[in-house]
Amino acid sequence: MKLGLFTLMLSLPGLFYAQDNKGSSSANTFTSGSAKVEKFDNNARRFNDWSISLGGGTAFLHHSDLTSFNNDGKHFGWNAYVELGKQLSDKFGFLLQYQKGETKQTARLGDNVWGASPLVHGLATATTKYDQISLLGDFNFSNLFRRIDNNSPFRWALHGYAGVGLQGYSYSRRDEHPEKFANKDFTQKLGIQSFFYQGGLGLKYNLSKRIDLEGRAMYIITGDDEFDGGGEDVKEWPGYNQILKNSSDNLVTVNLGITFKLGKHTEHLAWYDSNNAALDKLSALASRSSDLVVCEKGDADNDGVCDDWDRELNTPIGARVDGSGKALDMDFDGVIDLTDKCVTVPGLVENYGCPYIDESTLVIVDENTKKFFEGIVFDLDKATLTQKSIEKLDIAAKILSKSNKNARYLVIAATDTRASDSYNLELSNRRAQAVIKYLVSKGVNPNMLIGDGRGEKDLKYPECKPATKCPEWKNEANRRVYFELIK
Repeated sequence: MKLGLFTLMLSLPGLFYAQDNKGSSSANTFTSGSAKVEKFDNNARRFNDWSISLGGGTAFLHHSDLTSFNNDGKHFGWNAYVELGKQLSDKFGFLLQYQKGETKQTARLGDNVWGASPLVHGLATATTKYDQISLLGDFNFSNLFRRIDNNSPFRWALHGYAGVGLQGYSYSRRDEHPEKFANKDFTQKLGIQSFFYQGGLGLKYNLSKRIDLEGRAMYIITGDDEFDGGGEDVKEWPGYNQILKNSSDNLVTVNLGITFKLGKHTEHLAWYDSNNAALDKLSALASRSSDLVVCEKGDADNDGVCDDWDRELNTPIGARVDGSGKALDMDFDGVIDLTDKCVTVPGLVENYGCPYIDESTLVIVDENTKKFFEGIVFDLDKATLTQKSIEKLDIAAKILSKSNKNARYLVIAATDTRASDSYNLELSNRRAQAVIKYLVSKGVNPNMLIGDGRGEKDLKYPECKPATKCPEWKNEANRRVYFELIK
């Protein structure tokens, strides 16, 4: 039975962690206006939850054959402990404890020994030294029962402890009349054969963000009748079994301790008041203005989508838009429905969204191939083709090689609004020439391509002037090269 109970206590931390892990799987926080997710992991923690405690004090036997307090006086022993603490919530945690100590106890024998007088048989004295390892549950009663009033910052906390462990001990017993009652030395090694149980209360004081002080009293049930130095067979040594055979010798420890709270955060979970924290948040929400501000930055293009999240700030008047503020393009040909003359048929931009039917100017550029003439962008202050742009140009070169040889294209290059106008104009020309040079190297007729560097005068997103007014994806889109058919 003892072994089963001990196994259950050891399994409890795993059960609590399982609960924590189950709960954290849905604790992701989405940032407003984006698809980014903040993972709930160690980096997302707000509190410290580990600690190391040291303490020491006195110990005395209370319920035993030989006791520390009796008519022969008060015999105080000592006790010391060290423990590692893990806080699972603001109300509960676990402690792994090692403690060591010594008790001193006496008994005056004779009253129940053949009716003899205690003066005849004298005084028995014993000293017990013990080592104990235990797992304790730590219940924060102050957080369990604290009233919610938002005006009770606290530095004191009442804790309750209960747990089970293993012990080893040795005792030395001496009698005034060893010829009648034998002296005895005995050692019980620390091991699984000797369980003990303990419970008690502690009062903690939050001295600082890193240190707590505590006064603690514990009642220890040894589960052993020989812990005190008595307990031999009642028939053989009746004088050393003055209570009951096979009863537990129990002791009390009273300690003062110090706790060091570990971690990089400023607050420990044991001192976090979750109830009042929730009340603080509710009070803050209640005190906020009830007037909601819609479209704080306005709606410059009057498309019904606030500029705060509008991805196309210059939508033409009258154009229908989607939820992001971009003009609708039903056939996805790059011509918005407002100006598309063939709304349901993919066409070319230069032909108002309709396919070419003039064979003399036919260009093999349709909805499936148009994407390879778009999205050619450059890194900031660079005229070097990126790998992504090279992959597009490789396919574009094959398309242009098969197109009408009489067709002429402007290779239009642009920049964002960083740097001066003159510098940006020169940079855009270099970008146009870089594209032309690469296409010619892939077999495209150079007579089909004319470079046109426009600097920052041809912005896809004109609202990005200066560049700091826009996110980086808009500035990158401005650093583009695109093609325009010359009729």
